[in-house]
Amino acid sequence: MPKIKTNRSAAKRFKKTGTGKLKRMKAYKSHILTKKSTKRKRNLRKATITDATKVKNMKKIIPYL
Repeated sequence: MPKIKTNRSAAKRFKKTGTGKLKRMKAYKSHILTKKSTKRKRNLRKATITDATKVKNMKKIIPYL
């Protein structure tokens, strides 16, 4: 059985936590920041856990994470 190629863009965006969940950074923090509130921008800085419905697909494209 040949090795599976890792999707490199996904590998850079996701990290595995100690319990095996996938950690990601939030979107919408790169531009058009003037209309967003300070509280909203502060919350976008924090990492979050990937939704459970997407984890199965993510494990397929990042098999060796």
